[in-house]
Amino acid sequence: MNTQINLKKLAPYAVAGAAIAAGITLWSEAQSGLPKGAIVVNNFEINSYLGQWYEIARFNYRFEKGLQNVTAHYSLNKNGTVKVINRGQEISTGRWRESTGKAKFAGEENIGMLKVSFFGPFYAAYNVIAIADDYQHALVAGKNLDYLWLLSRAPEMPDAVRNSFLQKAWAIGYDVGKLVWTQQQAADEMPIPTVS
Repeated sequence: MNTQINLKKLAPYAVAGAAIAAGITLWSEAQSGLPKGAIVVNNFEINSYLGQWYEIARFNYRFEKGLQNVTAHYSLNKNGTVKVINRGQEISTGRWRESTGKAKFAGEENIGMLKVSFFGPFYAAYNVIAIADDYQHALVAGKNLDYLWLLSRAPEMPDAVRNSFLQKAWAIGYDVGKLVWTQQQAADEMPIPTVS
């Protein structure tokens, strides 16, 4: 019985295995990440973060182009993940668009580093890098300097909070001059998404 291993025959499998491992590592890193210099919120309380948020500003993303009255609604799923309902109204037609996804913590549950998915197994980084003590305003970063959101519990954000968030984002390296300021109606005029 020949128990010697033929290394030449195993080489393609080793290369394929290494490629798969590298792909999994890169895919995993793409799901989370943080811009250099950004620090996520410690002592993050997911229950305080749940509910309705109004988008105050963002970069001009393809998936949000032409939208006003953009909101995000967060609620807990039975399995511990977070249900995400993003809504926005098309400026040109007045029609509402809605996307439902899920978020989960990228690590410890008291750190504001999550990942969110609207497309099956594909996740994107969702990092809370600043939040008001009363959880009324939040600054959220993606995995790099291309993704940033200013969120508020009300359709408007106080100047002092907005300026503080802009200063923080600028210090990290964001080009805050490219932010798009979302048009919002008054809270009592906006339909709230149903949560099941």
